[in-house]
This record gives sequence, C-alpha cells and structure tokens, in this order.
Amino acid sequence: MKHQKIILALAAAGLIGAGGYGLYWTGMNQGMKMAAPITTDSAAASGQKTGNADKKVLYWHDPMVPGQKFDKPGKSPFMDMQLVPVYADDAGDEGKVNISARVQQNLGIRTAEVTKGNLESVVEAVGSVAYNERDVAVVQARSNGFVERLYVRAPLDSVKKGQPLAELYVPEWVAAQEEYLSVRRMQGSGVDASLALLIDGARQRMRLAGMSDDQIRGVEASGKLQPRLTITAPIGGVISELIVRDGMTVMTGAPLFRINGLNTIWVNAEVPENLSAQVRPGNAVEARTPALPATVFKGKVSAILPEVNFATRTLKARIELANPSGQLVPGMFATINFTSAPHKDVLLVPTEAVIQTGTRSVVMLAQGDGKFIPVDVVIGTETNGQTEIRKGLETGQKVVVSGQFLIDSEASLKGTATRMSDMPAPDSGKAASPPHRGEGKVESIAKDQITISHGPIPTLQWGPMTMGFKVPVSGLPKNLAVGDSVVFEIRPLKDGMFEIATISPNAAAPAPEMNNAMKMPAVPAKPAGAAK
Repeated sequence: MKHQKIILALAAAGLIGAGGYGLYWTGMNQGMKMAAPITTDSAAASGQKTGNADKKVLYWHDPMVPGQKFDKPGKSPFMDMQLVPVYADDAGDEGKVNISARVQQNLGIRTAEVTKGNLESVVEAVGSVAYNERDVAVVQARSNGFVERLYVRAPLDSVKKGQPLAELYVPEWVAAQEEYLSVRRMQGSGVDASLALLIDGARQRMRLAGMSDDQIRGVEASGKLQPRLTITAPIGGVISELIVRDGMTVMTGAPLFRINGLNTIWVNAEVPENLSAQVRPGNAVEARTPALPATVFKGKVSAILPEVNFATRTLKARIELANPSGQLVPGMFATINFTSAPHKDVLLVPTEAVIQTGTRSVVMLAQGDGKFIPVDVVIGTETNGQTEIRKGLETGQKVVVSGQFLIDSEASLKGTATRMSDMPAPDSGKAASPPHRGEGKVESIAKDQITISHGPIPTLQWGPMTMGFKVPVSGLPKNLAVGDSVVFEIRPLKDGMFEIATISPNAAAPAPEMNNAMKMPAVPAKPAGAAK
C-alpha cells in the first residue's frame, strides 16, 4: 500500500512537469512571435544601423581626445570605452559645428549681419570741478602802510570788479604829496615859471611812492593830502586767500588777497590709460553734474597732463567750461563725455557678438545650413553697443550675438577640432597654451610615459581619473617614485596627447580617491590603429 502511494505521487509529478514544460514552450513561442516585429520596428525607428549604413566613415575617435584620429574601430587607448565613428555628413569641414534648426531654437541662438557705417568714438570719464588757475588775480601792497579798514573779512566771499577790499594808511605818501602841493602853491603865487620842472619832479616822486595816475590826479584836483589808499578788486570772483587783517602792517610787495574768477572753470577728468589715445586737446566735451541734472555744460579739452596716476592708471584731462552764472563751483563731481572725429566706413558688429578669450577676440560666424565656425578678429573702437572690426570679417556675413558658449559646448560634445578656447600649437609661431595644473598619485613609471591617478582638473573640465602622460624630454625628477603624491602641470600636444610640463612630490597632500568607473588605462606610446 505504501509503495502504491509513492508510485501515484511520482506519476502526478511527471504529469505536472510535462504540463508546465508545455505551457513554458507555448509561452516562449508566442513571446518570440510578439518580440520579432517589435525588434524590427525599433531598429527601423532608431535608424542607427540602417541610417548610418549608407554613410561613409571618415575616421574613429575618442570624444574626450577629439584631436587623435584612428583608421579602424576598437577600444579607446585613453578611456575604457569604444571609439566613436565620425561620418562624412556629420564631420563637415574642420573647425565647424553643425546644429539643427530645432537645437538652434532651443539654444536661443540669434545672429546679426556685419554692416559698414560710421562710428563716433565716445569716451566717458568722471572728474571734479576746480578753479581756473589762468583766471587768477593777486593783490599786493604797493607801499609800506597800515591796514585801517578791511571790507572783505572772510575767504570765499564773492567780490565784483572794482569793489573796495581794504583801506591802507601810507605814511610815505604824505611827504611826497606835501612836496607836490607846496610847489603847486608856490607856482600859484606868481613864482617863476621854472618851478614847473619842480612840479614834474614832485609828481614823479608820488608815482615812485606807489601812487597810481588816478590817485595823483585826485591830489591835483582836490589840492589836499590823501594819505589813505583804497584797494579795489581787479576782477570779479571769490576771495580764495585772505592774508591781511585790521591793524596789520604791510610791506611793499606783500600779498594781500588772491581772487579766483568764476566766469570759466576747470574740470579735471580721470581718463583710463587704455582710452587716453582717443582724447586730444581741442576735443569737444559735454559735462553733467548731479547738482544740475537737467543742465549740459559744453566746453573743450584744454590740456592732457603728462602724468599717469599709479594707483588708478588714469591720465588727467583738463577741461575748460564756461560758467557765466556761477552754477559750477569747485569740488563738484561731473561726468564728462568726450567726442572725437567719427570713424567712417568701418565694419561694425554688435558688441555682444565679440568674445574676449584673454589673448584673442573671437566671433562665432554663421555659415548657413546650421554650420558655425569661430573666427579670430581684430577689434577697434567700441561705443553705443557697436564694435569696430578691423580684420577678420566682411560685409554681409552673419555673426552669432546670443548662444555662442552653447555652440562652443556643442562643438566640444561633437569633438570639433576648433573651439573658441583653443590656443595655437607651440610651433605655429604664436604663444603656446598655458599648462593645466593637477594633483594626484603616481601609479607607474615607464621610459616614455607616467601614469597618474589625479583629481579634478578644472581648466580642462576633467573629473578624477587615472591617465597616462608623456614624459618630457628633460625627464622626470630622480626622487620621484611609484606611490608618491605629486603636483604636476600638463600641456596639450598636436596629436591630442598631453605631456608633463612640471612635476614634483607633494607629501602634504594625500592621493585622491579614484572611482573605478573613471579610471583610464595607461596611454601607449603608439596607439594601435592611429591615423597616418
């Protein structure tokens, strides 16, 4: 009975197994039938094989090192990845990047046409109002005397031309005038006419005592002594210096007052050194001051002072402005606009289209059909949002004014050889690109290469990775060993490789932690399959 139960159990298990296998086989057949058309449709929709089958492969490359080309597919010697093919339709001309219309719209790319026109150079600077040092009068004492009365009692008092300033008692005048009046009285009593010579001599002694012709005529007309001298203002303006006070004794030639006129004033403007060549004596200027925002003062540059301020790197332009109403006073701040002769028939582009890379000026030139290429230009004057192009462009060409850096990033992703940030090769006769600095740990040292596990290199936009570099001709330091933490600098070569520029131990810095996914194999001396 027991054996019969075992046999029945085995038979039931066999039936269940056969039924399960049948169901499995039926499901597999139906799944294959359903999967077949899906696979075919997805392949056709993707077009990765059918679309590229008709295209000609120019070469293979590693997007991380786009300058290195290979004539057959395979694994990249730089990264743990397969080489990427570059097709004839995608490669275009060297240095160009192709962007579809849809991507251009997403990137917000705008273009503007290179035009020819006139460009007025306008330089703006700030300055301060000061006295016109050419409109100054110094009042001195013409004779020894005493200050009996002072009409102007404080500096910066306003005065008009001819206004009394002070009254002096001059003892020397008393003797000269008494002599003259005595001779006059003798002549009037019928004395010999030969006394006329004595009268002329007495008149001359009054003049030598410091009396003016008007004062001498006053003595002659009144016939009385005039021992007091009234000093008047020779010009209108303000008393910038007041040197005398009531009761003081003054000597001949002593300065009493200094008067600065206000009919014209100076503005000393600080012109940046790089713009000083555009400012010349005689240039017309417009000045505005915060105190009078609605008033525009017009004048001209009277002089460019031959001295550069070491702190601000500016030259001082001296500007003379008319100030008939006296609204401008020394110490005010002013904004100055210099205008020079316009540059006629020059090439112009929007200033936002020009990108300064440090040593070059670059514009992104649109060539139609979604093609863009960076072009070096020589720029001139810049004003009112327009920049003069002296070399590099022609009339009618279109330049990108918005989205240049996004195009540059697209060029990087597609491995385009020429980018805005690329520098000339070391043997091109131009300055070589600066080295890029990094820190890491030495993994291995060979005859012509060194492998380093390094941290991020921001100037190359590299993350942490292990990579091989060519050894410089001068060799490596003798004290360098595997496992050392190092600080190094690398520079790019023409073939897309990087060479050690400098390297030295860095015991203070620990070796960076490397992610296995980012590790790169050592660079072989001659990668297999390299293009000729």
